[in-house]
Amino acid sequence: QVQLVESGGGLVQPGGSLRLSCAASGSILWFNAMGWYRQAPGKERELVGRITVGVRTNYAESVKGRFTISRDDAKNTVYLQMNSLKPEDAAVYFCNARLGVTGPTGAYESDYWGQGPQVTVSS
Repeated sequence: QVQLVESGGGLVQPGGSLRLSCAASGSILWFNAMGWYRQAPGKERELVGRITVGVRTNYAESVKGRFTISRDDAKNTVYLQMNSLKPEDAAVYFCNARLGVTGPTGAYESDYWGQGPQVTVSS
């Protein structure tokens, strides 16, 4: 059973910072790209940023220069450092990981999602 457990959401004032963490556990054979998505009320889920095994990153234009994704493979954890937060950053943030796991017919890759902590940006 693979799980992604997130932490770090909450309420912050505009201009403030938060760090989200997402730890993967379970019968994982390998890690591929990991990343963060977010979904605000009434909007579609959107990519915030992703980080590859080679530590290459890509970000949504709206968060470039303010958000940073990093990963600690020794801890099976991906982080999202969010600085200079704006009210429009408020959303539920979902961790995503493409992981190698074992199935009935052998090893394969699959996407897994965290539970989605709420980030609220308000004064």
